[in-house]
Amino acid sequence: MKKILLTGASGTVGKEVLKQLCETPDRFELTVFDKKSKNTKSFYKKFRNNINLIFGNISEKNDLHEACKNKDVVIHLAAIIPPLADQYPELADAVNIRGTKNLIDCTEEHSPSAFFLYSSSISVYGDRNSNPWIRTSDPLNPSDRDEYARTKIKAEKLVIRSQLNWSIFRLTAIMGISNHKPSALMFHMPLDSNLEIATPEDTGRAFVQALDHQVEINKKIFNLSGGEKCRILYGDFLSRSFEIFGLGQPDFKLKSFAERNFHCGYYEDGDILNDILDFRRESIEDYFIKVEGSIPPFRKLLTSIFRKTIMHNIQKKSEPLAAIKNFNKSDIKHYF
Repeated sequence: MKKILLTGASGTVGKEVLKQLCETPDRFELTVFDKKSKNTKSFYKKFRNNINLIFGNISEKNDLHEACKNKDVVIHLAAIIPPLADQYPELADAVNIRGTKNLIDCTEEHSPSAFFLYSSSISVYGDRNSNPWIRTSDPLNPSDRDEYARTKIKAEKLVIRSQLNWSIFRLTAIMGISNHKPSALMFHMPLDSNLEIATPEDTGRAFVQALDHQVEINKKIFNLSGGEKCRILYGDFLSRSFEIFGLGQPDFKLKSFAERNFHCGYYEDGDILNDILDFRRESIEDYFIKVEGSIPPFRKLLTSIFRKTIMHNIQKKSEPLAAIKNFNKSDIKHYF
């Protein structure tokens, strides 16, 4: 029975990893480390008979010692993600960099033979609109102001330099039914961006399948994505999404969307990891079907009725448009 330590189990991908690991309790002894909050306390109640739950702060090394004892595998998913990471870079540093170092240090001390599986991001490649085909051998070049990418690159170096066996998965855009709410971030991506998604279910499956393929993935970095059937232009993705929610076409004002300094693209070498782990089951059509099935008909009707007000409120979230309206030269240079 493998002894697993999982961080970030209450996040989008973490929930799937947790769920799938708990489906075979005879195979794994699972310890979960997470920050204590009202939401996490409630979330873990249904798993309390299947996991050893340890609450703590990953940026405090003393909180991690007990969690790291006698482990065979550490799956490290905990991170501060955008937009929070960009708004509070010191918090992102504390969790994404110092937290990763603390976890590595404690694992090296208490479980030196453990395998360390780290979740990184496509954001480390930066703006790829002019060259959207991405390989792991490409330079790491985070976009201007992308604090999340910066922390991921530094954390990757910590993993690579560790004394542990390890593998790094650079995740593409992970799209599930719980993370499709309009936000300011949606306006940061150029409409002509090449977008390749992966669902939380497929991504979680990759991390779980990796437990049985440590030799093949050891000391290697992989791009993780849904593959050819999960590719779409961002503008088309928005159109499909808005139609599903009853909002019609996303007819925002000119210059609402940034034209540079984001990330995403197509993973040219994404099949390599799938050939090893065989984790892909879903397409982008499956994603849209799930989203549509999650919306009650009355909600879609209300959304269509109040479309004008809703679209107006979404439009106000556009930071690129605000930059032009406010004649903010620094922001204009960043977005356009």
